[in-house]
Amino acid sequence: MSVLGPLPEGLACRPIAEADWLDVVDCLSRGFPERSRRYWEEALERMSNRPAVEDLPRYGYLLDCEGHVVGVLLALYFRHPGDAVRCNLSSWAVDEDFRSYAGKLIMTAMRRRDVTFLSITPAPVTLKVTEALRFRRFADGQQAFVPLLTRATGAIRAVVARPGLAELDRLPEEDRTLLLDHAALGCDSVICLDDGDAYPFVLKPRRVMRGMLPCSQVIYCRSHADLSRCAHALGRYLVRKGLFFALVDACGPVPGLVGRYFAGTGPKYAKGPNPPWPGDLAFTEFAVFDA
Repeated sequence: MSVLGPLPEGLACRPIAEADWLDVVDCLSRGFPERSRRYWEEALERMSNRPAVEDLPRYGYLLDCEGHVVGVLLALYFRHPGDAVRCNLSSWAVDEDFRSYAGKLIMTAMRRRDVTFLSITPAPVTLKVTEALRFRRFADGQQAFVPLLTRATGAIRAVVARPGLAELDRLPEEDRTLLLDHAALGCDSVICLDDGDAYPFVLKPRRVMRGMLPCSQVIYCRSHADLSRCAHALGRYLVRKGLFFALVDACGPVPGLVGRYFAGTGPKYAKGPNPPWPGDLAFTEFAVFDA
């Protein structure tokens, strides 16, 4: 575990400011050499376009050693439907000479007891730290499925959510806002309609199997039952985009979905009063950052 006592003279932990962007990108590029600089630049730009939450940092925290950024923890704060505040802790990178102080970043970020903190892309080397901090898994693995092969239920149809769409009025305001906000982030925001019922979904294209297989990640659904009910209609929509496969977080095989559950793949953690359910990655790095 990292040193959690006072930092030595000349080393400070503070919120990231826009003036730090260049040095923050340098640090993240050192920590994640598989990612391009442009990836991190676009990530910060997208974070800057998200609404601030109270007085919480817009970008996260850094370790400053006499004017040099030697550690970074990105933090995406957001209000989830129902007004709960969540924070996706992401991209934890600390230069080797300062790794013993890495814990200062995460402990500084987690001071707020009313915020639910998420760790949804933990690196294998950080899993022990994540669990030592009493994060709990809300997803143990992932279900890969073929939406179009799921049994059709009734005459459900899928429509793309967009401003002014009449069908949006069939959803509560919080769902309407969630769909339109994610559409603005480049996600596929879709409403499935079944007689008088309406079901909101957010999906995002990504590639798996070392980038060889295109698929669609479920970013938001109200429940796995809703997903199974509407999967065939979603499949008809996705196949027009050239996407035949989809992924959703789960804690076991999802009834009704035709595919395979992969235990231990992509585990996701939360700590706080309002943890997500599997299938809820709304406003996290999966939606905000480019795939």
